[in-house]
Amino acid sequence: MRWPDLLTAQRLLTVQRMPRGVLAGLLGASAVFAGFVALFSGYQPHQLWGAWAACSYSLAAVVALVWKSRTAVDVALTVIACGAILVPLVWMAWHGEAQPEVAVVVRSGSLLIHHGTPYESPSVLANTTDPNAYNPYLPLMALFGIPQAVFGGHATAITDPRVWFGVVFLIVFAFALRIGGARDYLRWTVLMTASPIIAFELDVGGTDVPMVAFMCLGFAFLWRPGRELAAGFALGVASAMKATCWPVLAVAVALLIVRDGKRATLRFCAMALAVMVVSIGPFVLTKPSGLVKNTISFPLGLAGVKSQADSPLIGHAIAQTSQTGHDIVVGLLIASGLAVAASLVFWPPRDVPAALWRLVIGLTLMFVLAPSTRFGYFIYPGTLVVWLEVCKAGRRPDAKPAPPPPVALARRGLPASRRGRRILPATRRTSGRTRDGRPPAGR
Repeated sequence: MRWPDLLTAQRLLTVQRMPRGVLAGLLGASAVFAGFVALFSGYQPHQLWGAWAACSYSLAAVVALVWKSRTAVDVALTVIACGAILVPLVWMAWHGEAQPEVAVVVRSGSLLIHHGTPYESPSVLANTTDPNAYNPYLPLMALFGIPQAVFGGHATAITDPRVWFGVVFLIVFAFALRIGGARDYLRWTVLMTASPIIAFELDVGGTDVPMVAFMCLGFAFLWRPGRELAAGFALGVASAMKATCWPVLAVAVALLIVRDGKRATLRFCAMALAVMVVSIGPFVLTKPSGLVKNTISFPLGLAGVKSQADSPLIGHAIAQTSQTGHDIVVGLLIASGLAVAASLVFWPPRDVPAALWRLVIGLTLMFVLAPSTRFGYFIYPGTLVVWLEVCKAGRRPDAKPAPPPPVALARRGLPASRRGRRILPATRRTSGRTRDGRPPAGR
């Protein structure tokens, strides 16, 4: 069997119908990845997650491969849900172990409650060299920090933003799978959430997790013509959390113009813009300087403080060589963006799979070439591709429908006044004679 067949049609219809060897292999590969994180990462939250996840993935692989029972898959899913998500997340939330962005979200929620804005003022930022004092997220992200800001340390395992990142992902991603046509969508949701693609990012940071779920939901609605308002709302919510999601709006517009026309495109744009205006507009009108300083100047490296996103990808490696290297990377990034934009204009996608793959390519180029980047950003293309393939398998029929019986075929060719009469294929009238040419009986 060719390797592409492992991820097509029947094998992705349901998790339970996936061959045990394939499921065990995926869990084993996840265990290897988690083991590498535990051994080679120098960051304590990463090491903690890697240790717990490697053990849970390994145990789940053994269960899936050895336990000959219909419940084996559900037991394996329970093991990885507990070992790769719940246990490390609760422990780290209770002890305050997290990547810096979690504290940034909590502080933004506190600022929103006490000062009416999730951003520090430019005067405060002018006197700091701490990159974590900046909030590069858009205002809607601050909502996840409000529980921790309100209750503080009294219930940190419940109010930690990562807990609510996970809750939103579970609900929205399951809905996206169901709307997209996936079968066994609840098990697929658990498997995807407990996979390294989501679990690693969720347990140590998690800010990108809810955004990618809303992106999948937006494409799920785009798969159903006439649901452009719902798609605009979902993608507007994602875009109101972080500017990383803005390219998805351009891809969706290119698809809608070609497939559904201008009127549907205008409805989509109106809804998406309305969501962004409601969530961002008040801060643009009241305190625009703080918004610009945090969400534009800082990500572009114009704030005098460098971001801590420094995974050794191509763009970051070249940018660290010199100022010339930084300028080269920025030029490559702009050129790749223009190339993807040109493809949307001259070769627009005509269906959801084509549009999603165009977005995946664009996001991958952006993350690889960005001067400040992280491996965690690849949660976007990884999740989108898995969601697409699972939904495509569910939308594909198991078998071709049987041809209609001869009686039905005969009725289709009759006038409307005679469709209710019973017609036998062997005695169908043709110019007053039966099929063999003889006169009908009784004449």
